[in-house]
Amino acid sequence: MPVAMIILGLVLLVAGGHALVRGASSLARTFGISPLIIGLTVVSIGTSAPELAVCLKAAFRGSGDVALGNVLGSNICNILLVLGLGAAVRNLVVERQLVRLDVPIMIGISGLALLLGRDGSLSGFDGILLLLGAVAYTVLQIHLSRRENGNSQAQILEQATSKQNPPRKWGSWVGQLTLVFLGLALLIIGADWLVGGAVTLARAAGISELVIGITIIAVGTSLPEVTATLIAIFRKETAMAVGNLVGSNVYNLLLVLGATSAFSPGGVGIPLSALRFDFPIMVVVAIACLPIFTTGHRIARWEGWLFFFYFLLYMGYQFLRSTRSEFRDEFQVGFWGFILPLTVITLGVSLHRHLRERAKRRAAGTGKSMGTG
Repeated sequence: MPVAMIILGLVLLVAGGHALVRGASSLARTFGISPLIIGLTVVSIGTSAPELAVCLKAAFRGSGDVALGNVLGSNICNILLVLGLGAAVRNLVVERQLVRLDVPIMIGISGLALLLGRDGSLSGFDGILLLLGAVAYTVLQIHLSRRENGNSQAQILEQATSKQNPPRKWGSWVGQLTLVFLGLALLIIGADWLVGGAVTLARAAGISELVIGITIIAVGTSLPEVTATLIAIFRKETAMAVGNLVGSNVYNLLLVLGATSAFSPGGVGIPLSALRFDFPIMVVVAIACLPIFTTGHRIARWEGWLFFFYFLLYMGYQFLRSTRSEFRDEFQVGFWGFILPLTVITLGVSLHRHLRERAKRRAAGTGKSMGTG
């Protein structure tokens, strides 16, 4: 029975991801909204719905470790696994707004969540604070979308009624919206079946709830992001694909973790092991996006494979933790003392080369303009 639930869940996730991306991209074109904004809001909230459902269910059952592990693991998986695989398939172009606004917001919120949880728990007040942040972030994206498209309802009406842009049929956007909701429903049901089957198998093996949340449930609830992102990439909606992942990480912290902390009895407890390793890893992964996104505003394939390699390392550590291996402490020492510094140096050199080449191009352009003058 659990195996059948896993297989059916995967099928529903693929179908739901396809329907969601198709409906969302069509809505973007219908209403003149950029695919980036759609990816940062509609698709991100939709693909975060499985995390929200799982976390609330776990919190009300008294399994706070599952809820926390789900959020931490999902944010790590979204970048290392989903973005890594997406970039490995195709070089991804990154919108300037992500580099200038959304990635810094993701980094800041990750650090804020770590700061709020340093006392060993996220209280109801902390949850309300995060939920207010989710509202503010959504309002900001709506404002940016309106500014990008002219801010004026009169301009939108004029464009819709002009001869070059005839009015859209009422049924067209209703059908697109229906497709979005259908995709979301399939994603939620598919993720629930997948996670239910996986948790049944994992608990039979005696794995702790935190590790279950970080690994099986996190990967399972990240599958909507995997399917939506890969389908968006194959449809050449790369702005929506990358925006979906960044927005999903923001909403996982603000909306999912915020709602779970606000509505669960006693808030969400944070184990010391998560504070020492998993929370810092989530923050480091968020920070790593900034230099990679900045270099040419694209994510190269080798950078995607680097992310995916780190995902395998992280899952390897979780395996050592679940088996209570004596090598897990040595793994942490090796990671913080060797692997992470080596990656920082590699990304630093890549960013330095990019900035130096850009400075040379600017200098060459200035020289040409002076020569022409």
